Amino acid sequence: MSTIIETQDGSHTLYSSRFGESYHSRYGAIQESRHVFISAGLFYVIPLRKEIRILEMGFGSGLNAFLSLLEAKKREVHLWYDAIEAYPIATDDAIALNYPAQVVEPDARENFMALHLNKWEEWHAITPLFNLRKRHMPIEQLDEEKQYDLVYYDAFAPSAQPELWDSPVLSGIYRALKPGGVMVTYCAKGIVKRTLTELGFQVEALPGPPGKREMTRAIKQ
Repeated sequence: MSTIIETQDGSHTLYSSRFGESYHSRYGAIQESRHVFISAGLFYVIPLRKEIRILEMGFGSGLNAFLSLLEAKKREVHLWYDAIEAYPIATDDAIALNYPAQVVEPDARENFMALHLNKWEEWHAITPLFNLRKRHMPIEQLDEEKQYDLVYYDAFAPSAQPELWDSPVLSGIYRALKPGGVMVTYCAKGIVKRTLTELGFQVEALPGPPGKREMTRAIKQ
């Protein structure tokens, strides 16, 4: 069960009673997503190619996918966006989120709702430059190799889901990335960065969004 909360930048987040965590920073959901996943991830990869395959761990509210879709339009880059979610939110919760009103972009409402209302397990062209597939599955079942240019790793914090930050799961992310592929996450815990380094990632500590000192970008060698 989830409850909608307004964060400090006016955008919504959801609070999960299952995990005792909010989906986004209460300092600002949109500004956190833009900082961690768009600026440090998508903008880092865009100069290298005009077609990008993204894997998102934790589709959640759909905010990261929504902001990525908007950037695909602006920058004329084709995104293939593969999202994994073990606990999809209720449609009523998705409809109530205020992200389209916060960004004030043409067709924002229609695009955001399409992210949530299209069927799971199938590819859908949400726009000519944004294709989405949502998969209802635990990340532990991921079994792919050298498929993705970029991973948005947006699981709940290690205190809530420690198993998702251990070597077995993160090694699956490493395998799924192409050589030179990038993973970005809000998490900057030392034990997580050490695990990523042991797996073969080049790990960078970057300035975090408001409310967090650091975030992490990891590049597959």
